[in-house]
Amino acid sequence: MPQERTAVVERKTNETDIKIRLELGSLESASEQTISIDTGIGFLDHMYHALAKHGKWSLTLACAGDLHIDDHHTAEDTAIALGMAFKKALGEPRGIRRFGHAYCPLDEALARAVVDISGRPYACIDLGLRREKVGALSCEMIPHVLHSFATAAGITLHVDVLRGDNDHHRAEAAFKALAVAIREAVSRTGSNDVPSTKGVL
Repeated sequence: MPQERTAVVERKTNETDIKIRLELGSLESASEQTISIDTGIGFLDHMYHALAKHGKWSLTLACAGDLHIDDHHTAEDTAIALGMAFKKALGEPRGIRRFGHAYCPLDEALARAVVDISGRPYACIDLGLRREKVGALSCEMIPHVLHSFATAAGITLHVDVLRGDNDHHRAEAAFKALAVAIREAVSRTGSNDVPSTKGVL
C-alpha cells in the first residue's frame, strides 16, 4: 500500500497567518479530492484551486493577511507556505518520475510547464501579462507566486504562456499546465529508486 503523502504547515508572521493541509495526488490517483481555499484574494484562490484540482491534490488553505496594505504579503507568503507543504508531503523524492511537462489551453491561451523535482530551486516564468490586476491580484504577483512556490518547494519550474489575448486566460492556463506537469513528476514509478545519477536529490 503506497504511503500517504500529506503535510500540515502553519506559518505565522506579523503580516500573515497561514494554515495548510495538503495531500499529493498523481497520475494514478483515484481518491476524491477536498479543496478549500481562502486567501482573501479571489483570483489567487481561483489559481490555487486550479493548481490543486488539476494536480490531483486535496488542499485546505486559509490565510489571514494584511490586505489593508496590499496583496503582496498574502500572495507571496501563501506560495511559500504551499511550497513548504509540497516539499514536506513529498518527502524523499524516491520512486517518482521526477520530470513532468504539460501544455494546457484555455480558449485562445496556451501555456507550457516543465517541472523537475530536482532539489534545486529555480524558476523561469514568462506569462506575458499586460494588465495591472486581474480581480484584486496584481499581475506582477502572479509570476512571483510561482517563483516563491518553486523556491520553498526546492524544485525547478519553467512556465511559459505561448499565446493568448486575455490575461485571466493566460494566468489560468499557466497554473493548469503547472498542475498537470507536477502531477506527472510526482507520480510513482513502482520502484524505490532515487531518479538521479548522483543517488540523491
